[in-house]
Amino acid sequence: MNRSSAILVAAVFSLSACGPVKTSPTQPAHGQFTPSAITETMRKVADWQIGSWSTNGFAKPKYNWTYCAAYTGIFQAGLATGDGKYHDFLRKVGADLQWRTGKRRYFADDYCVGQVFSQLYAQDRQPEMIAPWRTLADEIVGKPNNESLSLATHDIIEREWAWCDALFMGPTSLAYLSTVTGDRKYLDTALKLWWKTSDFLYSPEERLYFRDESYFDKREKNGKKVFWSRGNGWVMAGMVRVLSNMPPDHPDRARLLAQYRAMAARIAGLQTADGTWHASLLDPGSFPTRETSGTAFYTYAILWGLNSGMLDRATYWPVVERAWPALASAVQPDGKLGYVQPVGAAPDKVDANSTETYGPGAFLLAGSELLEYIKR
Repeated sequence: MNRSSAILVAAVFSLSACGPVKTSPTQPAHGQFTPSAITETMRKVADWQIGSWSTNGFAKPKYNWTYCAAYTGIFQAGLATGDGKYHDFLRKVGADLQWRTGKRRYFADDYCVGQVFSQLYAQDRQPEMIAPWRTLADEIVGKPNNESLSLATHDIIEREWAWCDALFMGPTSLAYLSTVTGDRKYLDTALKLWWKTSDFLYSPEERLYFRDESYFDKREKNGKKVFWSRGNGWVMAGMVRVLSNMPPDHPDRARLLAQYRAMAARIAGLQTADGTWHASLLDPGSFPTRETSGTAFYTYAILWGLNSGMLDRATYWPVVERAWPALASAVQPDGKLGYVQPVGAAPDKVDANSTETYGPGAFLLAGSELLEYIKR
């Protein structure tokens, strides 16, 4: 067992003694926790995002990772609301792409869309929906994947998962493909590469991921390490999507669940009094405005734990009670989600009009899990 794993195991055994740090929660808006209110808000956000594309067009290739994160939320919104228009929209995107991933074959951002192709294939069973992605996945499985994740390795991010965001893009796509094909080699590769990235970027002491190697020695204004909210949100959202595709008997399941629970406890303790997580997890005072993309990813990941029985209600439901009203209040009357940090790699400033497509995607993922939880 390496040092990282040993510290992780020790942290997990102490979780019962390290629940969330008490905050001054906002008063829960209980009217926002009804199925009708959740569904209405989700529809507004999904419809605004799709309408924005319809009106303004796609500024980037349709396989772009920022869009892919939105697609994952739109897919779940379709399941949660039962409205077929959301999946029809995604089928049109897939058909426009001829079900192909991006041009940089081994760059995780460019095959993030593979997870949505696999989810649509699970419904329609049309072989062309996953054929190009499966061909690429076979190549990924067959690669040695033995390079250093140091950024000093030339263009390493175009070949391996050397930055934490990649854990939402790469392993999830392989995991969903594994489920729909019944071939476990894709999931096994996803986990092998997950642990490679984890051993490099995860801090067992902090129970958080560095964004990439360049942040190991950087510090915030308050002297603390730089741990980016959305970066760790990508990780936690990716983690639960991989776990959702893992058989109960998979030999890596207990280990991944241990990391999930360790991070969930840490993240819950970092929630601010306004119900959100700010752009910098350890220096929220330097970034005093709420940030919704990281907040939505954490809300999604924690709700998944509640729905699957992996987290206890007494500890984690209050976290959701504070987070969801804060997220819903960032939705403008027309459905635009504000306070989304723009594309970046580190904490940055946001305002009420800041948005990007992954924000609505994360919001819809959270809303879908919340709707499931409330209906149970």
